[in-house]
Amino acid sequence: MKRLIAVSAVLVSLAAGAYVLPGGSILRRMATAREEKRLSAFRVEGSVIFSSTGVAEAGAALNVPTDRPELQGDGVLSVKIPGRCRFDASSPDSSLKSSTVQVSGKKRVEGKEMPAVSVLVAQVCAILAQDAGSVQDTKLAQEAYLQGLGVNTKVTSLARFGGEVAFVLGDPAEGKPQFWVYKDAFRPARLRYSDASGAAWDVRFLDYASPATGDWMPRTVEVWKAGQRVVRFTALKADNRSAVPDTLFK
Repeated sequence: MKRLIAVSAVLVSLAAGAYVLPGGSILRRMATAREEKRLSAFRVEGSVIFSSTGVAEAGAALNVPTDRPELQGDGVLSVKIPGRCRFDASSPDSSLKSSTVQVSGKKRVEGKEMPAVSVLVAQVCAILAQDAGSVQDTKLAQEAYLQGLGVNTKVTSLARFGGEVAFVLGDPAEGKPQFWVYKDAFRPARLRYSDASGAAWDVRFLDYASPATGDWMPRTVEVWKAGQRVVRFTALKADNRSAVPDTLFK
C-alpha cells in the first residue's frame, strides 16, 4: 500500500506542472517519430543475459549448466517491417541454438522455446516493427494492440523512468496494464501487462542514445516477470541499412 501511495504521489506531482496529452495524440506522435526513421529492416547483434527463472529456461533450451545466478550468451535480433521478427539465442558452451520467429503475430520456434525470449520477440515486433501504411493507421493498430493487452489508452499521466519523464497510458495504479512513452522524443519506454495465465510481464526499452544503435533502436531491451528480470538483451552492433533475408522468417 505504501508503494502504491508513493507511485501515485509521483504521478500527481508530475502531472500538476505539465499538460498531459491524450493517449491518441501520444500514439500518433510516436508513430510519426518512428516513420521519420524510414526503417524497413534492421539487424542487431549483442549479448543476452538470463537471470531468475530465465536461467532454467536457457539451460534447458541450450543444454548448458544452470548452477549459477546468471547465464550469458549471444543474441541476434533480425527485423523486417512490418511485423516480421526473429531472435536467435546461443551460448559459447553449447552447439545448440534457440530461435523464436514471429510473423504477423504468429509465433514459430526452432529448437526449444524460452518463454521470456518469446515475450521479448512479441513485444519488440508489436512496438518497434509496427507499420500499417500511414501514421494514422499505425496509430490505430498500436492502440488496438495495447487495448488488447488491457491498457486503457484513454487514461494518461506522467511518471519518471530511467531518469526521464514519460507519458503513461493506462491506469496509473501499480500492477495495472500500462504503456510508457518517453516524453521528449516519443519513443517506447515500457510495456506492463499480464498474460492469459496471469503472469505479470514488464518489457523495458532502454538507452536510445547509444553509438551501437543510434536513436532508432534501444540499446537494451529487458524482460521482467513478476518483478524479477529474466532476460536482458544489449546491442553491441546494429545495422539498419543492409538487407535482412526473407528466408529468416520462413
